[in-house]
Amino acid sequence: MSPQAARKFLKDHHVKYILAQFVDIHGAAKAKAVPVDHLDMVLNEGAGFAGFALWGFGMGPHGPDYMAVGDLSTLSLIPWMPGFARLACYGHVNGKPYQYCSRVVLKRQLDALAKRGLTLYTGIEPEFMLLKRAGDGSLAPVDDTDLLEKPCYDYKGLARSVPFLEAMVDSLRAVGIDVYQIDHEDANAQFEVNFTYGEALASADRLVLVKMAASEIAKSMGMIATFMPKPFSNRTGTGAHFHISLGNGKVKNLFHDDNDKNGMGLSQMAYHFAGGVLAHARALTAIVAPTINSYKRLVVGRALSGATWAPAYIAYGNNNRTACVRVPYGRLELRLPDGPATLTSPARRFLPPHGWSGPQTRSRQTDQREPLRVVAGETEEGRNRRTAAKPQGSVG
Repeated sequence: MSPQAARKFLKDHHVKYILAQFVDIHGAAKAKAVPVDHLDMVLNEGAGFAGFALWGFGMGPHGPDYMAVGDLSTLSLIPWMPGFARLACYGHVNGKPYQYCSRVVLKRQLDALAKRGLTLYTGIEPEFMLLKRAGDGSLAPVDDTDLLEKPCYDYKGLARSVPFLEAMVDSLRAVGIDVYQIDHEDANAQFEVNFTYGEALASADRLVLVKMAASEIAKSMGMIATFMPKPFSNRTGTGAHFHISLGNGKVKNLFHDDNDKNGMGLSQMAYHFAGGVLAHARALTAIVAPTINSYKRLVVGRALSGATWAPAYIAYGNNNRTACVRVPYGRLELRLPDGPATLTSPARRFLPPHGWSGPQTRSRQTDQREPLRVVAGETEEGRNRRTAAKPQGSVG
């Protein structure tokens, strides 16, 4: 979109303010409201911020201004804020792209892949909880009847939150985010929203809008939408799983190969990528699960539902959700990330270089590790005996 086309778009939709928006290291949206008459300022020198006031930007009180420079390809309305539009921004300091801006770092990695003729695709599955604050200050599910011990996919739990879910989905679809399913998840008051995968940078920007929509629409209805990884110690944690693949100009999914001898539909390239992720899993966890609360999710043990979904093992498997890399046939799912690891977040900053570690990493990591397989009819005790001697490791 050209600046001229952007000005027409803003005028036609009666937009008064632009949110020059980026995220901090915890994936929290940060912004300034800029009157539309000053669009050119955001596109050129940028909207100014004091970097010391932001988490993870490596600045002190004496630091230079952090300038948020808008990317016009991201311009969109904010349906839940009439009169406002959003512009995702790159961080600049002293006139140059800033090394601690997660969007800048992701773009560099994607450009490096592009030089090889490759495109990184991601599909993200954000989970969140809908809560309310009681008179004593404690938090509880907003729906008092959401009390099942095993609430996953429960119709009643979904139906009783339809006013919020419908408002959120309508807003997201209005700005081109193709939500294709929603469900009640494994914890009480927990939901997941799925939107169509795309190029990594676009997916990251969409994820931020999902979080912005959920939190503000919930607030308008007297609810609290939280993406906190582990709000309750005895309930299933909240993640944001990344589905990953690489493509080029001729093949959309280079990770897919029906001739895979392991029956997981993976190409040699996919095994190389998975090997890199496994080799760097511990370091990667510090980036994609960046808070203390994140580690309360990454534990071995069951929740109230009787199930365990935490990706606590440095392993890969065909459909095992306790492995940090799950293989849903022909692609990879990184299950480590959680809510704070959003946008172009530090998560994606590290995925391309760590995933692309080459054949030698594959031979050390995936060849030496038997996939954590799901065996029909096998008990959990039997699976534990079968895998106990395998060199899986733990992310803890």
